[in-house]
Amino acid sequence: MKWLALILSLLLALPAFANEPARLDLGGSALVTTGRGWGGPKPLELRLSLTKAVPYRTYLVDGPPRLILDLKGADLGLSRPQDLFGADLAPAIRWGPYKPGWSRVVVELPGPYRINSAGQRSRAALSQITVTLAPVSADDFAPRPSATAALRDLPEPADLPALPADEAFTVVLDPGHGGFDPGALAEGETEANLVLVFSLELRAALQARGITVEMTRTDDSFVALERRMTTARAARGDLFISLHADALPDGQAAGATIYVWNPAADARAAEQLVLRHDRGDLLTGTDLSGQDDALTGVLMDFVRTDTQPRSESFARWLTSRMALMGIGMHDRPVQRATYSVLKSPDIPSVLLELGFISDHNDRANLLNPLWRERMVRVVSDAIVGWARDEAARAAMLRQ
Repeated sequence: MKWLALILSLLLALPAFANEPARLDLGGSALVTTGRGWGGPKPLELRLSLTKAVPYRTYLVDGPPRLILDLKGADLGLSRPQDLFGADLAPAIRWGPYKPGWSRVVVELPGPYRINSAGQRSRAALSQITVTLAPVSADDFAPRPSATAALRDLPEPADLPALPADEAFTVVLDPGHGGFDPGALAEGETEANLVLVFSLELRAALQARGITVEMTRTDDSFVALERRMTTARAARGDLFISLHADALPDGQAAGATIYVWNPAADARAAEQLVLRHDRGDLLTGTDLSGQDDALTGVLMDFVRTDTQPRSESFARWLTSRMALMGIGMHDRPVQRATYSVLKSPDIPSVLLELGFISDHNDRANLLNPLWRERMVRVVSDAIVGWARDEAARAAMLRQ
């Protein structure tokens, strides 16, 4: 009954969350180029993703040219501007609070620009502010007369602690298929072998960056789907990534795709997990032995309300990084699905289709060490950025 009391108290506290400031979703934010510079600065687009819509204002100042974006009711937290995807496109980026209730973003520009457009769109639980900038001549540059306010009371960027120690952050890599299940087949290549090669290369890159890596398989062996999740939970994984390279008839699909759990299937998934697993194997650190099926299902659904947004946050980190690095993606790069490897209620999980083995270009990429090296960098960068974001969120919760 104590679990029911805890859930009831948390549900009663939900209205208080409505008054919380909007938080920056760094994984869904980026600074990108949107065209050619023809020998000069390129057009730029700043995208800031927030947990809810906020009033904002934006303008330009000079000495040097800078874009100023003021946000009312937003908390940029401990996220570091240098971790923004595309931050190297600007000479400098700073942000932080500058007066009660307001935060300010300052983007130093590589030359004179004009603001082409600025807008805010909300979708699901996120809102994105987009500011597009076009380079102009010095004569056409029209900044505000005074730049004094742009620097007033703006603190130095908060310095995050180093990436969590090896034992504190663990990624579980799950190369799909294996053994008597080769997965998709095309031109003599098997999905099981291609994703295993990529996973081993990704493991080495992550370990070099101080991240502990567990793998559900390291050779051509078969691992049952439910056992893959059990391995992740036993390793106390902080992130679970299942890797695949599927096949579809020619021309039907190409490019990388990321799948996250479909919340509409929560009830059915909970029933299946209760039937297939021991109670002690359902939630990390929680013994559900002796609890009835209904309560166990409620608890798993409740835990998933925390892990589902974190899974989707990682998917945004990954798609942003792929876009910036020029990795080809599916027309709908993030989709929802009910794959068994996404069912874990307590571990943020994604399934990454590296490409489609049935597509000639995707297959050539998967066989190309240079492409794999670039994709490994993309995935490892996304993991490190997401891990830092998670650490910053945890630090704020402890305050």
